[in-house]
Amino acid sequence: MLNIILNGSNGRMGQVLTKLISERDDMRVAAGVSKSGVQLSDFPVYKTPDDIKESADVVIDFSNFSAVPAIVDWCAAHKTPIVVATTALNDECSEKIAEASKLIPVFKSANMSLGINALAKALKAVTPALEADFNVEIIEKHHKGKLDSPSGTAIMLADVVNGASSNEKNYIYGRHSKHDEFSMDNIGIHAVRGGTIPGTHTVLYCGPDETIELTHTAFSRDIFGNGAIKAAEFIADNRAPGMYSMDDII
Repeated sequence: MLNIILNGSNGRMGQVLTKLISERDDMRVAAGVSKSGVQLSDFPVYKTPDDIKESADVVIDFSNFSAVPAIVDWCAAHKTPIVVATTALNDECSEKIAEASKLIPVFKSANMSLGINALAKALKAVTPALEADFNVEIIEKHHKGKLDSPSGTAIMLADVVNGASSNEKNYIYGRHSKHDEFSMDNIGIHAVRGGTIPGTHTVLYCGPDETIELTHTAFSRDIFGNGAIKAAEFIADNRAPGMYSMDDII
């Protein structure tokens, strides 16, 4: 039985994970952490990691960037592996996660969808053949409640294209007030917010008289929850301290 602590248990993704884990007979939520401290299910919910009384095999963090440092510190102190699925992390938080990975296994991804990470692998393959003649644009769409813009996934995909290119590219966030020709050395990144869109990411390669579009569409948040559960199973399986990602699963 895999015992899991959910950081951000009362949020949208915390509730998705609660449902998905409850449908499994080989794992359970031992406790949750949420700033409200309100118990919404059959496991205890604490306001801070320091209040946790239960032990666990792994922590899944789907919270807010401000709540990540405390749970990372708790995991390092208790030698508990952690899956960090929260995005929009600042440099200080990223450095803390990197330091923790020297003591415990840390699984970190800007997107927990297996499909998005397969898309990233496809971008690595096609970019070298297209970069000389094709402009690259990335368009991401999310629900009206998503706070960070552009999404962490859009940046991740841009980083993949950049890493597969022979020349480093600049990121252009929208084009308000710009009056210059689009350079081959740029990647355009655009954000759309509205309604209940779980998440859509499109990478366009725009060349002379032809365009290639690679799109991933999320129809449910379950895909992110299932990916986080796969990551938790993977990292709790006696992994050595270090940083892990979806590349290690795919």
